[in-house]
Amino acid sequence: MNPVEKIERAKISIDSPMHSIINNDINKKYVIRIIVSGLLSAVFLFTIIYTLSGKTYSVSSLLEYSVSAALVVFLTVLLLRYLTILLMAYLNLNKYTFQINENFSPFISIIVPVYNEEKLIRSSINSLLKLNYRNYEIIIVNDGSTDNTKEIAETYVGYRNGMYNEIKVSVINKENSGKASALNAGIKFSKAEFILCVDGDSQLTPDSVKLAVRQFVNKSVGAVAGNVKVLNRGRFFTDLQALEYIEGLNLTRSAQSYIKLVNIVPGPIGLFRRSALEQAGYYSSDTFAEDADLTLKILSRGWKVSYEPNSISYTEAPVKLYQLLKQRYRWTRGIIQSLKKNKNVLVSPFSFGNAIVLCTMFYEALIWPVMNIAAYLFFITAAFFFGYISLIFFWWAALTLLDLIAALYCIAAEKEEIRLVFYSVIYRIFFILIVDVCKTISTIEEFLGIKMTWGKVERAGTA
Repeated sequence: MNPVEKIERAKISIDSPMHSIINNDINKKYVIRIIVSGLLSAVFLFTIIYTLSGKTYSVSSLLEYSVSAALVVFLTVLLLRYLTILLMAYLNLNKYTFQINENFSPFISIIVPVYNEEKLIRSSINSLLKLNYRNYEIIIVNDGSTDNTKEIAETYVGYRNGMYNEIKVSVINKENSGKASALNAGIKFSKAEFILCVDGDSQLTPDSVKLAVRQFVNKSVGAVAGNVKVLNRGRFFTDLQALEYIEGLNLTRSAQSYIKLVNIVPGPIGLFRRSALEQAGYYSSDTFAEDADLTLKILSRGWKVSYEPNSISYTEAPVKLYQLLKQRYRWTRGIIQSLKKNKNVLVSPFSFGNAIVLCTMFYEALIWPVMNIAAYLFFITAAFFFGYISLIFFWWAALTLLDLIAALYCIAAEKEEIRLVFYSVIYRIFFILIVDVCKTISTIEEFLGIKMTWGKVERAGTA
C-alpha cells in the first residue's frame, strides 16, 4: 500500500487536573515518625556514651575515634545499600526467569516527541518499524523543531512496512512548548489503552514491546520501565556511563521491581496504562524531570510500577564532560522539584511503599552525594593529619571491591561487555565523585531558587 501523503492537522489541548489525595490519620503518621526518630537517636546516643564511658580521651584521640567511627558508619551504610540492592535484584531476576509468558498483545500507541533530532530520527523510527509485535501504531510529535526534523518525520506518514504487517505512522506538528506538552499531545491523539513513550533519539530492540507489555496482565501494574543502555560506546566518558546505566540505574530498578515500586520510568522507554496516565493527570511541565514526576503521581494513585530488563532502548550519552554535567545538573534539579511537588506521597492512603520510594529518592538525590563528598574530604584530611596514609588505599579498595562485585553481577545478568568491568577501578573514586559534586551544586542552586533553562544534549548521530 502506498504511503498516505495527506497529513491530518488538528488542534489538541491537554487538561492536566491535579487530583487531590485523601489523607487519613496524618497526625498519627507524624507521631509515629517522631517516636521512631527519637528511638533511633537514643540508640545512637547510648552507643556513643557506652563506648566512651570510663575512659579519658585527648582531643587528638577523640578525633581519631571520630574518624574511625565515621569510616565504619560510612562503609556499613554503603555495604548494606549494596547488599540490599543486589539481593532484591537477584530475587527479582529469579522470579522473572521462571515467570510464565502470557499470550497478551493489546494495541499500543508509540509516542515519539522530537525536537531538533534530524541526526537520529530516521534510525529511531526505523527501529520502531522493526519491532517483533503486530498491534501498534507510531505517533511522531514534532515540538516546533528548527532543523529538518519536520521534513524527515513527514516522509514516514502513512502505512509503512513492519515486521509482520503495515504500521500506521502519524505526525503531529505543534509549536514548541516542551517535551511534556509534546507527549501529552501524542497521548491525547491516541485512542489506545496502552501507551509507549520513547525519546526521539531512542533505538528499541525488536522484542522490547512484546516483553514489556506482558507485565500488564497484572491489573495493578500502571507502568513498566524499560532497560536503558548507552548506544555510543568506545569513548572514556560514554563507557563509564554505560557501566553506570547497567550498575547504578538498571540494577536499582531491578531491585525496586521486586516490590513493584520503581521510582522513575525513564524517558527513552516507558510503557503506561492509559487509565493510570489519566488518573495521574498526564505529564506536567512544572519540573525538569517529567518522567520522575509522572512516576511518583502514578504510584501515589495506588498503581504498581514494574521493570522489564529485556525491554531495551539504546540512547546516546553525552560525549564531553561539560555535556554530561549539564545533563546531570538538570536531572538532579528535576528530581528535587518532583520530590518537593509530590511530598504528599508520604501521607497518602498508599503511603507505606510510596514513603520508601520517596525516602530512597531523597537519600540518593540529596543526602548521598553530600555524604560521599564529605567522606572523601574527611578521610583524606584525617589520614594526612594522623598519618593513616594506608587508610586511603584500604578505603578505595573497599569501595572498588563493592563496585567490582556489582559490575560483575550486572554484566553477567544482562550479558553485557566484560570490558566494562575494568572501569569499576576508577568508577567511584573518579566518575561518581565528579557526578556527586555536580549533584551537590545542583541541589544548592535549586534550594536557592536560581533560574535554569532546559538545555539539550548535542547529538553525534551514532547509527
